[in-house]
Amino acid sequence: MDVLDIARWQFGIITVYHFLFVPLTIGLTAVIAGLETAWVRTGKEDYLRLTKFFGKLFLINFAIGVVTGIVQEFQFGMNWSDYSRFVGDVFGAPLAIEGLLAFFLESTFLGLWIFGWDKLPRGLHAGCMWLVHLGTLASSWFILAANSWMQHPVGHRFNPETGRAELTDFWAVMFNKVQVVTFPHVIFAAYMTAGTFLLGVSAYLYMKKKHEADRPMYHRAIRIGAVITLLAGIGVAVTGDLQGKVMTEVQPMKMAAAEGLYETSDSCAPFSVFTLGTPDGKEEKFAVTIPCLLSFLATGSFDGKVEGINPLSEQYVETYGSDPTSTTYTDGDYTPVIPVTYWSFRFMMGLGIFAAAGAALILWLTRKGRTPGVRWLGVLGLSLPIATTLASSWGWIFTEMGRQPWVVFGLMTTESGVSPGVSVFEAATSLVVLTSLYAVLAVIEVKLLVTYINKGADPYEEPPRVKVGGSDDEDAPLTFAY
Repeated sequence: MDVLDIARWQFGIITVYHFLFVPLTIGLTAVIAGLETAWVRTGKEDYLRLTKFFGKLFLINFAIGVVTGIVQEFQFGMNWSDYSRFVGDVFGAPLAIEGLLAFFLESTFLGLWIFGWDKLPRGLHAGCMWLVHLGTLASSWFILAANSWMQHPVGHRFNPETGRAELTDFWAVMFNKVQVVTFPHVIFAAYMTAGTFLLGVSAYLYMKKKHEADRPMYHRAIRIGAVITLLAGIGVAVTGDLQGKVMTEVQPMKMAAAEGLYETSDSCAPFSVFTLGTPDGKEEKFAVTIPCLLSFLATGSFDGKVEGINPLSEQYVETYGSDPTSTTYTDGDYTPVIPVTYWSFRFMMGLGIFAAAGAALILWLTRKGRTPGVRWLGVLGLSLPIATTLASSWGWIFTEMGRQPWVVFGLMTTESGVSPGVSVFEAATSLVVLTSLYAVLAVIEVKLLVTYINKGADPYEEPPRVKVGGSDDEDAPLTFAY
């Protein structure tokens, strides 16, 4: 393996690992804010208990997510210095705003939420978590704007003297057509992940005999989680359909690679649900297809034309030739790894559909206060959070691998973005060290989550009523003091 291969593996491992926490963090802030708001409005004890219980789980996930995110940023300077130099002028603005505004908003109001239970009025305290959620949305917007620019670079000019892309239109980057459809798709996926987490944890505790007294509360949480999952799943499907059409417009090779379509289909291109072929993916042996579905996904018409990999490869070679930013990329192979794009696309869609269908089934099985059998509840409840988490991960793998060999589509190949001064030994060492560190963090994360989940929700404890300006009880102890 050379430095490029090691750097790609390291970035892939760390990015996928970090993204395990991101959707759950985004979605849980909305779920927790909603549960606390329901408690403030209704005064029902169950809502407060669920708020505090899932708040603990959220904080564990948030803490590990922050740590893994920081390491991810270090990678740009470690293994991808040429890439960082090339995109720095464009990425500087959105990523600076994300750190100074969005993350500051998240961390400030999360601190107020953690330490303000007996110092803030109830409505204001619930509002703090809504502001945390707003911060996660803002953070997602700016980060996705940077990623969308890599998929469809706009609002810039290439300076051949400096070898850098220079920002010329900030708003074009912020409202990139790829960004406009990617953002809601990712956010709905986050809501879906949080919904299945609420459902799955509650189903697990519902089955535990030691929590039998709290079964009505967990039954309610199961249904809330199922509703969130189903509604978010519909949002994911709609935005995913829009995203596919934009993707076909700006990155036709990615859509062709998602289907393994080598020759252009002038009309009614089928979508293969399952295919067996040669190891390189270039020859089909057996396939189960849905007629005309690919044309609809790509163009919005069942008779739409979908370009194939081979003619697109010829177009790319004619347009780009060798890499315009480097003399090292001369083979003209602009085709991504077809088996990876093909199967990641199907895993993403299949697992998402499974989660939405499972949530609908649980809503049916729990209607009018009914309780499904433990086996049904266990299989569905525990499998749905895993399904949505994996679906999000496969979605990102498809998004990034389908763009290859470009790191910035049409401007810079991945090969040209790697740090020139890093040796194989240095790259391999960082790969081993960071992967080992993340394995340790994974053990810590799982151990903490399992420990606090098994404890279940704490007994109800009435928080003090607080007026604007302080507690009714002036002698009430501080939640936190230096």
